[in-house]
Amino acid sequence: MKQGTGRKNVKVIAPSLFTRNRAAGVGQVQQFQEMILPHLDGAYNLARYLTRDPTLSDDVVQDAMVRAFRAFGQFRGASPRAWLFAIVRNCCRTAQAGQSGAVSLVASESSLSEDAVIQLSEHADPRPGPEEELLRKADITCVRQAIEAIPEPFREVIVLRELEELSYAEIAEVTGVPMGTVMSRLARGRAMLTKELLPPSKATDEQSRSVK
Repeated sequence: MKQGTGRKNVKVIAPSLFTRNRAAGVGQVQQFQEMILPHLDGAYNLARYLTRDPTLSDDVVQDAMVRAFRAFGQFRGASPRAWLFAIVRNCCRTAQAGQSGAVSLVASESSLSEDAVIQLSEHADPRPGPEEELLRKADITCVRQAIEAIPEPFREVIVLRELEELSYAEIAEVTGVPMGTVMSRLARGRAMLTKELLPPSKATDEQSRSVK
């Protein structure tokens, strides 16, 4: 499920920050525009869900794009999108910490075993389960509200996987956690969304079916 969200002022201002930068070589600017700028909408989408604040998201994305441009000469990753999203995530953490003095995360969680990760990674995209079908069929506004209602770090993996369609490996790169943890968070996040989107009785039925 892909949602294209991007603030107009971010899309207009961000590219101009780099085209006017005379300190960087023309080749670097062009490469940055080709590799990074296409992911601007996704960067805003991630920031919007992590901060739950449209105005703060604008500031976060602009800050992230400037940081990405300054660090672009050291970029050696396989996925420009995952690299940019990791910067956006860090900028969100910094902005939220500045507002509240701390960033609240779930500290205790279980992770999949390495054997389970290997088995799942060999079949990284199985047919959609009940929760994924529900997400695809639900009203976009309801889904947005449900996603914003679930806590981090489950919210961010849902956004990265279901909305931005990153692979498990890319999500692990963005979040800095093992792939088994990514899969565990994703499973729990989908269960939370099911609970938010369905009446209690139906949510219980869907979760029971997904376990079988």
